[in-house]
Amino acid sequence: MRLLVRFMGFLFAAGTVVFLVGVGAVAGLIWHFSKDLPDYSQLQDYEPPVMTRVHAVDGSLLGEYAKERRLYLPIQAVPKLVINAFLAAEDKNFYEHGGIDYTGMARAGVLYLQNFGSNRRPQGASTITQQVAKNFLLTNEVSFSRKIKEALLAMRIEKTYSKDKILELYLNEIYLGLGAYGIAAASLVYFDKSVNELTVAEASYLAALPKMPATLHPVRNRDRAIERRNYVIDRLLENGWIKQADADKSRKEPLAVTNRSGGAHTFAGEYFAEEVRRDIFERYGEKKLYEGGLSVRTTLDPKIQVMARKTMVSGLVNYDEQQGYRGAMSKLDISGDWGVKLAEIKSLSDISPWRMAVVLETSDQSARIGFQPSRELGGAVSKQRETGLVTLDGVRWARAAQGNAKGKTPTSVAQVLAPGDVIYADPLYSKEGQPVEGQYRLRQIPEVSGAMVVMDPWTGRVLAMVGGFSFDQSQFNRATQAYRQPGSSFKPIVYSAALDNGYTPSTVVLDAPIEIDQGQGAGVWRPENFSSGKFQGPVTLRNALRQSLNTVTVRLAQDIGMPLIGEYARRFGVYDELPNYLSYALGAGETTAMRMVTAYSMLANGGRRVKPTLIDRIQDRYGRTIFKHDQRECRGCDAPGGWKNQNEPQLIDRREQVLDSMTAYQITELMEGVVQAGTATVVKEVGKPIAGKTGTTNEAKDAWFVGFSPDVAVAIYMGYDKPRALGKGNAATGGHLAAPIARDFLKLALADKPAVPFKVPAGIKLVRVVAKTGMRAGPGETGGTILEAFKPGTAPPDNYSVIGVADADGRGGGMPASQQQQPDSGFFMRPGTGGLY
Repeated sequence: MRLLVRFMGFLFAAGTVVFLVGVGAVAGLIWHFSKDLPDYSQLQDYEPPVMTRVHAVDGSLLGEYAKERRLYLPIQAVPKLVINAFLAAEDKNFYEHGGIDYTGMARAGVLYLQNFGSNRRPQGASTITQQVAKNFLLTNEVSFSRKIKEALLAMRIEKTYSKDKILELYLNEIYLGLGAYGIAAASLVYFDKSVNELTVAEASYLAALPKMPATLHPVRNRDRAIERRNYVIDRLLENGWIKQADADKSRKEPLAVTNRSGGAHTFAGEYFAEEVRRDIFERYGEKKLYEGGLSVRTTLDPKIQVMARKTMVSGLVNYDEQQGYRGAMSKLDISGDWGVKLAEIKSLSDISPWRMAVVLETSDQSARIGFQPSRELGGAVSKQRETGLVTLDGVRWARAAQGNAKGKTPTSVAQVLAPGDVIYADPLYSKEGQPVEGQYRLRQIPEVSGAMVVMDPWTGRVLAMVGGFSFDQSQFNRATQAYRQPGSSFKPIVYSAALDNGYTPSTVVLDAPIEIDQGQGAGVWRPENFSSGKFQGPVTLRNALRQSLNTVTVRLAQDIGMPLIGEYARRFGVYDELPNYLSYALGAGETTAMRMVTAYSMLANGGRRVKPTLIDRIQDRYGRTIFKHDQRECRGCDAPGGWKNQNEPQLIDRREQVLDSMTAYQITELMEGVVQAGTATVVKEVGKPIAGKTGTTNEAKDAWFVGFSPDVAVAIYMGYDKPRALGKGNAATGGHLAAPIARDFLKLALADKPAVPFKVPAGIKLVRVVAKTGMRAGPGETGGTILEAFKPGTAPPDNYSVIGVADADGRGGGMPASQQQQPDSGFFMRPGTGGLY
């Protein structure tokens, strides 16, 4: 008995020693790994990379920009269903344990011993807290040391942060495949839904992804993905978080995912979105753009953008088709599976409803075509093969392009198309405007390009922008980056300078041949009107602008001087520096559509400076406004205590007045005459007050129309990227090419707007004058008369005086800057001569 007692004592002592040694070893191990643990307190101020989102004025999503597609959601905004799905898949005891799940660790240890030597990756037993520690503070290294550090950090994190905070970090940080980080981004990427719209099956699939997102790809590994999704559904049911009926229904649901593009999401808004991206990049830099979680509210009006895109593309295509058919894009061997071969050819993604197709067989009356099949989420070519017919009606436009000439109108489809031709086609429409089922029209990508910018003239907010035919084809934004000669669309700036410095709409200038000695061996310049060889003699400024007479504009520029015109060009932002050559008064310099529409907006709004903007407001990730375009002071807008019968709020506008408001009205009236009876009469069909000016450059390389209504300004140009003539004669002018596009756009944009006339500023006198001469109409005289706008101190002339008589032979100069005007006479006196000029 005594020996037994001693033996038991020995065992106890030995056990105690072993226990103490074990405790000491564990304590030493903990001390060793605790020495260099990361600082977990940084989680409190953690700011994950969050995508920047860009929205149109109606709140619709325009674009998303991120290196890691993530939207940060506070835990309070995460639906209970989504939380339960992730707990069921990853850590059902999350709210019970202290950071480590010992049962899970034991299970993982048994599996490790069973698989020892098999080179299989050990199964983890990480809780959600441990995964937070690993994802934020450690690496993905597979080792016992990392697991020990992970466990130590998990216990410390649990003591410092609430369960909800830990879960919030986890749900927003995890990678879920397809470039999506966090549940909010994954919900959009996979299902194009917010997390609040997810079904049980969809939430379960997302919850299945954290451990192996690539292995559970919804297309490449669909069966395995569904199996794992159903496993999560079973765990939800087992934990009592869903009902049996919900589980049965969810298991039967197909795994239908909708891949969400990371580019522009508003149709036709690609150029606009890219311009906004560049703007944000220049303001805040790359990190802020792609990781800062900015919320950008732009000025884009989606409805107006679609109208602009539709009319601009239609104008480009119509012109291009008039030049003839240039032939198939390429040839394809249609033996075997033509769909796979066709899918390898790059097609433009932003020209719907156009679709790429290959000609399979032809006859006199039709050609059977096969459309390019789509690609599934995983990149595999769809097995569906869709075909249709291109009829004779769909190729009648396709006369062969033969340089400046065109071939005969096709009488057979086989004359135009051959098997293997790769083409574009879109639905063929009946005379009633309805698509004819199964029939299509041949299309070709236009060689000509151009741009359109639509602006609110009162604020400078860009409502729509078209930078070319297709952003997918060319990301070069012709609205902001293409510097082109504006031609005669620059003339309203010249006339504004004149009207702002003593001239009136009734001032008469000579339309006659003129020669300008350019000096220094540059030769003699003989500017001509579009109708070469035809001159009208004395004409008023109104009629000169209406008919876009070049010789009158040159004489006017001589009279007031190019330095003054250059100053006005800078004021309006058309040019930064304008050389003192008279040819620049005819629009020989280079500028952009954005600059032109901005300049015309200042004419439309009464001469106030506007700064073009694509962005209304930018907010940071916390909702704080860091940029606002509208800098006007609003007095009384912040009324404490609500409405108490105080005065209504007032907007204080301190913007610079770049042009006298009465001058702005005068030039607006002159340009309204251009639309009513001048080079832009096609725009008259809009049926609303429109002022504008066409422009055609030398050799017809660019065709312009810039104009405005009281509510909207628009600039359009058409031309080849490598400038060449658009044609000859009237067919290649701004009035024939650009103005019809403006007409079609303004008809749509102003369809529901009342016909409001341009506002007459205080002080303007409307006097009836003879339209041809500009002189005051006699009593009772109505035929051939108009109401003309005059400033205080000016009036229509009672006698005829002509600017430019002295230089009609090319020898004389213009009226010097010191010209004097007799009040209310309209006569200009050359100082020292006493004669009329």
